Amino acid sequence: MQAVNPGAIADWKSLGADKKIVAGICGILVGGFGVHKFILGYTTEGIIQIVITILTCGVGQIVGLIEGIIYLTKSDEDFVRTYIQNKKGWF
Repeated sequence: MQAVNPGAIADWKSLGADKKIVAGICGILVGGFGVHKFILGYTTEGIIQIVITILTCGVGQIVGLIEGIIYLTKSDEDFVRTYIQNKKGWF
């Protein structure tokens, strides 16, 4: 049986988890403007978010609110793997 390498503890903050709180709060407060997308480096998705918000007269804010809550409820490890390493742009 192989043991998991106990000496290899990942520093999730240095891998991008430090963006989780900022992106989550921005998603909740100003998600309609795609600020949380730009923070994570998703320029195309951020522009799409702005267009959706303009075309729907602000209804696009709901997407930002949902994403902000999702960001904040994920563990640092899960956040980094999903949004930093795998580059999942939506939800």
